[in-house]
Amino acid sequence: MEIKVKIKNFLFSGMTAALTASALLSGNAMAEKDWPSKSITLVVPFAAGGPTDTVARLIAAPMGQALGQTVVVENVNGAGGTIASTKVARAAPDGYTIYLHHMGMATANALYDKLPYDPMTSFEYIGQVADVPMVLLGKKDLPPNNFKELEAYIKANGSKITMANAGPGAVSQLCGLLFQSRMGVKLTNIPYKGTGPALTDLLGGQVDLLCDQTTQTIPYIKDGRVKAYGTTTMKRLPAIANVPTLDEQGLKGFEVKVWHGMYTPKGVPKPILDKLNAALKKSLNSPDVKKRLEDANIDIVSPDKMTPNGLKTHLEAEVNKWGPIIRKANIPD
Repeated sequence: MEIKVKIKNFLFSGMTAALTASALLSGNAMAEKDWPSKSITLVVPFAAGGPTDTVARLIAAPMGQALGQTVVVENVNGAGGTIASTKVARAAPDGYTIYLHHMGMATANALYDKLPYDPMTSFEYIGQVADVPMVLLGKKDLPPNNFKELEAYIKANGSKITMANAGPGAVSQLCGLLFQSRMGVKLTNIPYKGTGPALTDLLGGQVDLLCDQTTQTIPYIKDGRVKAYGTTTMKRLPAIANVPTLDEQGLKGFEVKVWHGMYTPKGVPKPILDKLNAALKKSLNSPDVKKRLEDANIDIVSPDKMTPNGLKTHLEAEVNKWGPIIRKANIPD
């Protein structure tokens, strides 16, 4: 009799566990089906008003419309994106926290020791979003008038030439380091606390060169307040079609774009990732968004890059590209 009771209890507990597991799976499936049922937070690792924040705010509303919920932009500043990345990596994997970061996601491991997250494994991928091109600029009265003359000028003057950047790990610094590496020279690098002050000193003639984004430099190029020696893209930019690319002027394959990707914390279910990806694509295909990004000199990526695999593949390539350059330059964290 005792044995029968034990057997019955065992069978009952097994059935209870099975029913509980089934209920959990059913509940998860329903949650994924009904997602989203509340607003979604889009974390941006930089201050409001910057290029990355601009991209985020242009796509947040149309993504929200596609998802049927509000997408709220939250700016989490500090440590070159590390604080925001850590926050997102530790957030609940329910799809209600998404993340827009630029190429700093690819450079973090080389720039900082002991990160509390891994750029390659702590996140799920939604897709690439947009690229902001850059231009190699010179102060107005710098003697060279074109890139060929600049090459000769650099070889003759070397470290006497100053190159501004927005601080350690900034894209302007990385672009400058890549340029110096390809030219086989070491200039005097001048770090600033942001691109704004660096550009101000270039306009004032206090520094010689600067790599900067087109979102804020094209007006100065057009009115002749700075010299543009080449774009860091593989094709000329329509807004400044008279400025050749560095690639076509001899620095083959020289390409630096402030690319942006969208992520979630690791573990977000695929059905939710699929909804987010569909909303991102719909947003980027909106005529209004296309026009507003174009007006800001921001390029929407091709459809094959607006995918989880497109972003993952690009991130891996960028990690491999920038890691050796950063380590060789011994950039302090």
